[in-house]
Amino acid sequence: MTKPLFVFDLDDTLVNGDCSMIWNQFLVDEGMVTQPNFLSEDKRLMAMYAQGDMDMQEYLDFSLNPITEHSIIKVNQLVEKCVLQRILKHVFPQARDLLAQLKQDDVTILVISASVHFLVKHVANQLGIEHAIGIDLIENNERYTTKISGIASYQHGKVTRLKSWLKEQNVSYDRIIFYTDSINDLPLSQYADEVHLVNPCPQIRAYGFENNWNIINW
Repeated sequence: MTKPLFVFDLDDTLVNGDCSMIWNQFLVDEGMVTQPNFLSEDKRLMAMYAQGDMDMQEYLDFSLNPITEHSIIKVNQLVEKCVLQRILKHVFPQARDLLAQLKQDDVTILVISASVHFLVKHVANQLGIEHAIGIDLIENNERYTTKISGIASYQHGKVTRLKSWLKEQNVSYDRIIFYTDSINDLPLSQYADEVHLVNPCPQIRAYGFENNWNIINW
């Protein structure tokens, strides 16, 4: 009996939008950010991400700075509020339908994202997905720092993190089926056995045509 593993990118794949940008807007609205150009700088850096050119540590140093003075408990409370009020309503209906079908078929689902883990795990939990990988952060004095712990789940790092996760499982999967929208996920797309591109960016769409990957419009 075959046992596939379904792997999903999060931002702009399951969610119609970027969870980090939604989170940053939420922080501004909650009065947690005092930097006047915070959202415009966030937009500039995310445009670099869309092109596959972002320096992830630079982005985290910028975007996570407002939360470093707050306890992990406080941050997680804010994350839960943000996910419930701002993020879940942007989940693609087609994504919800697919996830429901996969759960009915008892298929293992993994979300792997270049967003920070505290965001990814909360969204995954609300979607009923047990397994989630995001960028882990070094913690200090019960607070998150802006520094990456281990390998960032970003670009080639997603492949590394997935391989590590697979080694920890007591199950052997015969196929990896991957859903993404982004050129940043080209390495994982090339590693997977089957690829579905969801509303793909122009760069990865070109690779999709070359490799005969399935293209989906949600």
